Amino acid sequence: MARTVDPEKHEQRRLAIIDAGLTCFAELGYEGATTARISRHAGIGSGTFFHYFPTKAALLLAILEYGTRETNDWFAAQTGRSDPAQVVRDWVRHTADDVGDPRVPGFVRAVGAVMSEPAIAAALAADDEAQRRSLRIWIRRAQQAGQVRTDVSAPTLTSWVLLVLDGFLGRLATEATFTAAGQRRMLLDTVDRLLAP
Repeated sequence: MARTVDPEKHEQRRLAIIDAGLTCFAELGYEGATTARISRHAGIGSGTFFHYFPTKAALLLAILEYGTRETNDWFAAQTGRSDPAQVVRDWVRHTADDVGDPRVPGFVRAVGAVMSEPAIAAALAADDEAQRRSLRIWIRRAQQAGQVRTDVSAPTLTSWVLLVLDGFLGRLATEATFTAAGQRRMLLDTVDRLLAP
């Protein structure tokens, strides 16, 4: 007789493996984060790991896809707000909080090591598009409301906001003394100046 699967427990276990993977990728890099090490960190056997993820690359993809879902969910939760410029600023604050996780710099380096792999490149492109699409909508609304600069198009202003955020993330990944907590205020100030009408 087939064993019934509790969907809630299944998802909890899957998220625990994702969290362990994030930690191991951050600490050990992509090559060093073996499925055995990830399994040990998650407190599971290798067989359980492979039940959830057929490969280490599949786990990395799941982490990236989870981030994209979080982005889509965050913007969906803003529906109905009448303060578009504040939504943009709140997104920047939300992003700054997310990258404050001490595992982020190492994880970014691990992803960078395999970002030319087609599936990883596609997942990164999907994440960028999710951010770009949603942010552009709110920037356009903020421009129409006269809350942010209008001397450049919404797509261009969106690209610049993302450039600042990407640059911030890049510095976190490559400069040990550049920390999210230490530079958060400067990040917010830079985006405020960039958006100012």
